[in-house]
Amino acid sequence: MLKSKHWPLIEFVIVVILIGLLALAGPEEETLGSNVRIVYLHGAWVLTAELVFFAAGLAGLPALIAQKEFFHAWSAALGRTGIFFWITYIPLSLWAMETNWNGLFLAEPRFRLALTFAIVGLLLQIGLWIINVNWLTSAANLVFIIVLRLAFSAATYVMHPPPSPIFNSGDWQIIGFFIALNLLTWLAAYFLTLVFKSYKSNRS
Repeated sequence: MLKSKHWPLIEFVIVVILIGLLALAGPEEETLGSNVRIVYLHGAWVLTAELVFFAAGLAGLPALIAQKEFFHAWSAALGRTGIFFWITYIPLSLWAMETNWNGLFLAEPRFRLALTFAIVGLLLQIGLWIINVNWLTSAANLVFIIVLRLAFSAATYVMHPPPSPIFNSGDWQIIGFFIALNLLTWLAAYFLTLVFKSYKSNRS
């Protein structure tokens, strides 16, 4: 019988498979047709990455104030989960470009920002993992999400649609599907966070 520490990884893989199957069954859209399904997946993936980054920063704040290992551990694990989803969102973004824009527009401002934060975030998380200092990890996760949101709030929209095109569509079939896709993606993020949290505990 598998030890309990292995289960979060198995559950993560199972949920990712379910996400893929659900995405394939997503409702088509009048303009993009079936190609909109990759847009749904790309949207859910990046929203999950941002949500997890926010959670890492929020966990980092009480960790810095109270100096509690509990909050430090969650901030570290959430930060690693966030960068996993952010990095894997990049190929999904390229796929969405190729299928819906008939080519890659790599100079698009928001894509360049996403790529920059993917590289910086990965190097940051690797450095924090190597240094393994609680307060530094929590502080870095808090600063990272603040800088990320400030950068994207100032970025212009070129090929990307304005915020919330799905929720402003008025199509409740699409909205309901997208919410379900997000919930599953959040569940996958939760299981992956448990994996990283278990690994940090074993390392400590």
